[in-house]
Amino acid sequence: MERENSTVVTEFILLGLTQSQGTQLLVFTLVLIFYFIILPGNFLIILTIRSDPGLPAPLYFFLGNLAFLDASYFFIVAPRMLVDFLSEKKVISYRGCITQLFFLHFLGAGEMFLLVVMAFDRYIAICRPLHYSTVMNPRACYALLVALWLGGFTHSIVQVALILYLPFCGQNQLDNFFCDVPQVIKLACTDTFVVEFLMVSNNGLLSLLCFLGLLASYAVILCHVKGHSSEGKNKALSACTTHIIIVFLMFGPAIFIYTHPFRAVPADKVVSLFHTVIFPLMNPVIYTLHNQEVKASMRRLLSQHMVCWIQNF
Repeated sequence: MERENSTVVTEFILLGLTQSQGTQLLVFTLVLIFYFIILPGNFLIILTIRSDPGLPAPLYFFLGNLAFLDASYFFIVAPRMLVDFLSEKKVISYRGCITQLFFLHFLGAGEMFLLVVMAFDRYIAICRPLHYSTVMNPRACYALLVALWLGGFTHSIVQVALILYLPFCGQNQLDNFFCDVPQVIKLACTDTFVVEFLMVSNNGLLSLLCFLGLLASYAVILCHVKGHSSEGKNKALSACTTHIIIVFLMFGPAIFIYTHPFRAVPADKVVSLFHTVIFPLMNPVIYTLHNQEVKASMRRLLSQHMVCWIQNF
């Protein structure tokens, strides 16, 4: 089909998560409750880490950035999804779709790289403690932060460049509740085999390699602490267990979505819901629940603000 002989697509129709009104209402309610409970927790983590000078370690610096990335990632999909649940026609412009796709992969890849950096931080702290202050100095931490942002930008701009190359001149119904690479590619009115292969390599392979590398790094750490004292071993095991849980929550859905060929799978939408809405906000919370220093600092911060509020009242 020639592009010039057809109508160029200027907007996409989102088919949504489900056609069942009852299911939509249930998911809307659950996401809204989740939104008002967990999202403030992420901002509280950021505020706590930034306001407490007693939490200067690189681990907390990266944890604050993780909370920021996850909260930002949540805003890309969830607010629009909630609005679309209440709309009869779910439409997104071509430019809006490309913008959503760009930031989705920009922040998603940035978070993947951040988890790699956090694994490196834990490796140095546990396996090379005498070199920790030298290796993970403030300049190195900011350099790693800039590198992961650049890595996320590069990864995302490749996605957008390949999408912009494709002609869209006919079908415009996206079988999802947001714009993502697999569904958008399927609507192109040209042969997309090469683009699909490049997308699988850029998304699926990257996710899989990072996932396997992270598991290998934590395996090395766990082997290293086998001979440590019980207290040191328990602390290291607790930290590594938390990180491994986050790795599975982050990479499991990503690998499922982007490594299989771009054909519809019944579980795709459910996995996408957890990957884009539920898990991102849970990651910093899981870290915080296993970190006594952050929880103690958070309680002090809340107590101080409560006292100030009572006095002003």
